Amino acid sequence: MLAAPLVPRRTAGTRTVTRAAYWTRLVPLLAALACVTRLPSFRRPLWNPDEGYLAVQARLLAQGGQLYDTVVDRKPPLVPWLYEAAFTVCGSGSLTPLRVLAVLAQLLTAATVASLARRRWGDGAGRTAGVLYLLVSVGLNPEDAQAVGFEIFILPGTAAALWCADRGRWGAAGAAVAAAFLTKQTGGAVLLPVVWLLHRGGAPRAGALRLAAGCALPVLGAALLTDPARFLFWTVTGSAAYASFTGSELHVLARALANTALLATASAGLLRPVVRALRTARTAAVDLWLWLASAAVAVTVGLHFFGHYYLQLTPPLALVATSAVHVLPPERRLAALRASAGGCALFLAWGLCAPRPELAHAQRLAAVLEQRTAAADRVLVWGMHPETYWLAGRTPATRYLTAGLLTNYSGGRDGSEVGEKYAVAGAWPVFRRELDVHAPALVVDDSRGEPYAPDRVPALRRLLAARYEEAGTVDGAVLYTRVPGD
Repeated sequence: MLAAPLVPRRTAGTRTVTRAAYWTRLVPLLAALACVTRLPSFRRPLWNPDEGYLAVQARLLAQGGQLYDTVVDRKPPLVPWLYEAAFTVCGSGSLTPLRVLAVLAQLLTAATVASLARRRWGDGAGRTAGVLYLLVSVGLNPEDAQAVGFEIFILPGTAAALWCADRGRWGAAGAAVAAAFLTKQTGGAVLLPVVWLLHRGGAPRAGALRLAAGCALPVLGAALLTDPARFLFWTVTGSAAYASFTGSELHVLARALANTALLATASAGLLRPVVRALRTARTAAVDLWLWLASAAVAVTVGLHFFGHYYLQLTPPLALVATSAVHVLPPERRLAALRASAGGCALFLAWGLCAPRPELAHAQRLAAVLEQRTAAADRVLVWGMHPETYWLAGRTPATRYLTAGLLTNYSGGRDGSEVGEKYAVAGAWPVFRRELDVHAPALVVDDSRGEPYAPDRVPALRRLLAARYEEAGTVDGAVLYTRVPGD
């Protein structure tokens, strides 16, 4: 009687080789796709005012500025510090190093999403999730999807938080939540699915303590590195007026519907599987639905619905879609991927071809600033395009880089609740003091009829009347030079 052949037992070493082979094949694919989907971002020097704001902040920090004091914004510190570090290493004349970092952030997010899917549903699902994420991630207006802003750097932290929680690594999960929060406040919403996983796993009190410590210690450290009181004000308590949309309801609703429609178009191949998963509730884990729901809350918080807010939806959306798609016949999975690839191609073409008239306007203004001021002069650009300072290589006369902090105006407003009385608390005395100390050699009124124009801001109107005289216009922006002898 012949003995049965020995069947090799799967050892830990075999498993490691298998895992290594899987990632050796997948990571280059995801890297190539990340590069392709971010290709339009390299085509322009700037995509939106957020990039301009961060670039100006980084230059001021590199010159010795202090965050939340001489340099201010309603955001946590990680991205300004990242810009500052990139400028220190590579120079401040280009955002190309930041765009490379954005590609790496996308690759890291895609790989983490793929790892989550592979652990739950197998090798094929991992590949599908990583590819779907990258395809859908560009499905917004290019100025939102291609910019190197806060949201693009939130995504690795939120994905890492779920990855660590899925494996019971609670301290690391808390640190990832903190990293997402310190990138932008809404990144902290990922704590909801993390806490649910902690509860579901029946983790002991030690797990909860590690999660809490992981969340709290990095945030406390960032507060101590800046100033605890100012950190709390600029990241939490000082934004109440900004979060209101009273009087701008229709304006905001139109933006919300438009950006929802854009993302739905990019996700057209995934919507039916997602709806099927929602209806059957058998293929997707509860934590993924909670992640998607928490991301939707993050989009809603602030009541502005800018397109880049929607980027937080894309990792959980890709995973929920994968949970439904991976059980379908191969031809239907390929159909979903083809539809997503087609949508991605359309948005990439938009990004490569769309004109950017506001960038051209800022470049023309910057050229005038360079011509009419010296490199050491301070200038004031009264508008919502801080990139003008960066493009011109000129230092702002004030820590308030846009009129928004001084009037509560933003792109989400249509004119109501805009003015001095809606400014950030205490901003106007500081603004007037800074203009006395660093009197701008040139003032550019770039309001162009918007609700924060000087004729609707008495303090600025009086300042211009007393110290400045009109000296021409550029694309509708009015230039003011100091009165001789002032």
